[in-house]
Amino acid sequence: MKNISQIILEFFQRDTTILALSRFGIFLLFILLSILAGRYTPTFLRIVIQRFAPQQVASIYNNLIEPIRNLFRITGTLILISLSLAWIIEYQSIYRFLSPIVDLAVISSLAWLCSRLFRQFIRVYGIELVRKLGREVDELLLVFETLANVMIGFIAIIAFAQSQQFNLVGLLTGLGIGGLAIAFAAQKTLEQLLGTIVLYLDRPFIPGEYIRLQKSGQIPEGLFGRVESIGIRSSKIRTAAKSTLFIIPNSILANLEIENITRGKKVMVLLYLDFATLLEHQEKALVEQVVAESTNSLFGIDPGSTSITFLNQNLAKETTRTRVTFFILGSSDNSLQLRKRLLELANEKISKKLVSFGIEFTMQEPTIYVDSPIPL
Repeated sequence: MKNISQIILEFFQRDTTILALSRFGIFLLFILLSILAGRYTPTFLRIVIQRFAPQQVASIYNNLIEPIRNLFRITGTLILISLSLAWIIEYQSIYRFLSPIVDLAVISSLAWLCSRLFRQFIRVYGIELVRKLGREVDELLLVFETLANVMIGFIAIIAFAQSQQFNLVGLLTGLGIGGLAIAFAAQKTLEQLLGTIVLYLDRPFIPGEYIRLQKSGQIPEGLFGRVESIGIRSSKIRTAAKSTLFIIPNSILANLEIENITRGKKVMVLLYLDFATLLEHQEKALVEQVVAESTNSLFGIDPGSTSITFLNQNLAKETTRTRVTFFILGSSDNSLQLRKRLLELANEKISKKLVSFGIEFTMQEPTIYVDSPIPL
């Protein structure tokens, strides 16, 4: 027969098992609730905005939150899952396994959310803010956006290191002292690696694009070809004429003038205006003047190629349709998006001016964008 001590020990062991199962059950329940509740993160933010800015709630929500609502849902879900880990903190082996994974997911999603949110803010409010300060809207906004992304990434790395009790500052200090000795021993290799870092950060070209290089001591005159790959030490360029492979150290490419042929493109913008009346000669001239004044000063829009065509005048319905053609110049998708936003603001300006002159019209939505590559 079992003695009293054995019975008491078995009771507590059984009680501990029941407690552990109940904790894991609650933990799994909270995971499920986190997934369900995370879907309503954008709605919760809308309520918060309505509480502090009731007049601008629709504008702020539609401009900043709505375009990235799925990212808000993911981030909200991961934060709630992170809070749910408190139920298993007593079980160190499982907690230590799950905690770094969840922390990395939360910090990464927060960093990506901040980056996209800042981008939306720049696109929607940054342009107007720069104009109110009396500055010209140009590529500086994109540079500022890139710097902000670098800072967000750096803060995310530090935050993850701190969450894992990792002495990142001490490691960087140690690497700094040891790096001096390595720098003298491998100066040429480090120069090539730094050239690679410059190419990846500045991204003057990517694999698949056609480029032309200036002549130098090691580069033939006007070398033209397709970028095959960007390696750690060098980049491979397939020449267009002979189809041979040219391998150039990245340290040399980082100091050359590079003409990117692939990115040399225009985006043709077609804007249709339907006027409620038959336009007289003076009114047509006024429309041309308003469009020219509203767009010629925009950065990145080619004023010489802007054209206005009065397609037809419907005598039966007494209406006139007009097509306005713009050409947007840009070196990257981000710069083209910035210029499209500037053009949207110009369209609003055109509308206000024409209405102020008593000319009624409707603007066709959406505006049509057509890629127009520049010939090689």
